[in-house]
Amino acid sequence: MNPEKKGINTICTHEGGVEDVLFKGATSPIYTSTSYAFEDVDVKRYPRYFNTPNQEALGKKLAALEHAEQAMIFGSGMAAISTALLTFLQAGDHVVFQQTLYGGTYNLAVTQLERFGISYSFTTGWQVMDFERELKDNTKLIYVETPSNPLLTITDLAGVSKLAKSKGIMTMIDNTFASPINQNPIDFGIDVVCHSATKYMGGHSDICAGVVASSKENMERVYQTAICFGGSLSDYTVWLLERSLKTMGLRVKEQNANAAQMAAYLMENPDILNVHYPGLESHPDHLLAKSQMNGFGGMLSFELSDEVDVSQFFKQLKLIKPSMSLAGLESTVSAPVTTSHALMSPEDRQKQGIRDSLVRFSLGIENIEDLTGDIEQAIKEVKSMQVHA
Repeated sequence: MNPEKKGINTICTHEGGVEDVLFKGATSPIYTSTSYAFEDVDVKRYPRYFNTPNQEALGKKLAALEHAEQAMIFGSGMAAISTALLTFLQAGDHVVFQQTLYGGTYNLAVTQLERFGISYSFTTGWQVMDFERELKDNTKLIYVETPSNPLLTITDLAGVSKLAKSKGIMTMIDNTFASPINQNPIDFGIDVVCHSATKYMGGHSDICAGVVASSKENMERVYQTAICFGGSLSDYTVWLLERSLKTMGLRVKEQNANAAQMAAYLMENPDILNVHYPGLESHPDHLLAKSQMNGFGGMLSFELSDEVDVSQFFKQLKLIKPSMSLAGLESTVSAPVTTSHALMSPEDRQKQGIRDSLVRFSLGIENIEDLTGDIEQAIKEVKSMQVHA
């Protein structure tokens, strides 16, 4: 069987496991040792070297999912992103970041990069021409995020990759919102793929992890940086992540379906001003998303009308959980201005189009009628409270 021809659920289930040669168990055994032999062995193993049996095996599964040659697991998404950035950038270099960017990555750029002598620019949009305008003679890297957090903007991966390659510049992406189920950026020429594995890969709101995937040559460079920064993940959590990945294809498929139905429902709700979801034909980049994504994802965002206070709306929800993170089995909502993008100034949030009324919505696997019903009753309750105030 050709591994490249395996279906996504087969890869999720079978690639990159640790064989139980002693008892022939169906699941990978956990190797929790932090001390391994160094004499008469092929590999000198140590958790901080990212090469314990569980770390190595899971890296193979992640590489297969992202169509990469190699992948590494980190202690968090930001550990993965920061390690990758500081692998390919050095003093005197310049990096171009997409304007619509996760708040943690934005904060890393504006508070840390100049300490390392690295300059940066943010695009004014997310079209290929916006990236081209920001290029300088010392630009070494273009960093994109698509779909973006929290406005679900879509960036042309093939277009950005073509631009970068014509200038000898590397490309890097945060592929968290899409997951490898919905999007494989390497197929469009992107060099390095990063994930917060806390999200769709973990999928159960009980794991914090990150991933970097790329070519063997690039990953050897990432490895040299990673062993210095020490952002490795415990083998127990690695084992839990492998367990979770086995159902990722099934989970994400259901979340995609729920998000599509929820977006359609919200579009018809008079108390919702704007809905941001690339699966909607009204989304400005719908056709682009359709051309580079296998599914439109389980994330969307929407803006409440002035008649519905965001904080009160959250308090009236009975099923959907107001929560910091996303992509779990349970549906969650958050206010980007007080969570994911709280570290950005109000002015910078405004530039991105992140308003105080914006709600980020992560669809879980519940029955869609229960979710729409919860939205409806919460809005009704808030409006009733305001009438009687």
